[in-house]
Amino acid sequence: MRDKRIAIITARGGSKRIPRKNIKEFCGQPILAYSIQAALKSGIFHTVMVSTDDEEIAEVARQYGAEVPFYRSAETANDFATTNDVLLEVLAEYEKRGQHFDMGVCIYPTAPFVTVEKLKTGVELLEDSDADTLIPVVAFSYPPQRAMIVENGRLVFEYPQYLDSRSQDLTPHYHDVGQFYVFRTEAFQVNRKLMVGNILPMVVSELEVQDIDNQTDWEIAEMKYRLMKQGDFHGE
Repeated sequence: MRDKRIAIITARGGSKRIPRKNIKEFCGQPILAYSIQAALKSGIFHTVMVSTDDEEIAEVARQYGAEVPFYRSAETANDFATTNDVLLEVLAEYEKRGQHFDMGVCIYPTAPFVTVEKLKTGVELLEDSDADTLIPVVAFSYPPQRAMIVENGRLVFEYPQYLDSRSQDLTPHYHDVGQFYVFRTEAFQVNRKLMVGNILPMVVSELEVQDIDNQTDWEIAEMKYRLMKQGDFHGE
């Protein structure tokens, strides 16, 4: 049997900066629920699963409709395990059970800005390309070419050759938004890393991006989310 697509939501139990972060209430429901609901409502996955080492997280995941067919190993539940390690373990475990997937989408559990439309678009863009992976990115809000550093207590331009360049003449730079990744499983299992090989970008708005590393970040993310739901910026 060969299935086509799997959504893997990575939700470890340990969180140092925001305790129980992955199931903390966000605008009325556990933040994990948003990733699960977007994946299920998209209708494009044969399987929507949560990879966790935590029984309470597993219970919440099942409550919102995700599968938790197995728990993480000790090796992928520690502070040093990477997302790549988790995904490789999940795919290998499914293969032991006779289930193979052509395409995977890794969704982070603290990604309320992931929408049905973004998931559908990301999968469609990758399927229509020859790339191995698709990564949503956002442009840096200020040109990195204008970066300054401190040397001997004084500000100096790191790239003085761009001192007199107009912003519009500088090449835009982007960074990973940390929400989800779309990947061809065969290429990923060979490369063993998401961020190598032939990568396709999907540019998203800065208003739909928010790192959530502390309580202030959390509150800013809730404000942005409420604006998105009100339709004050494009996020649907």
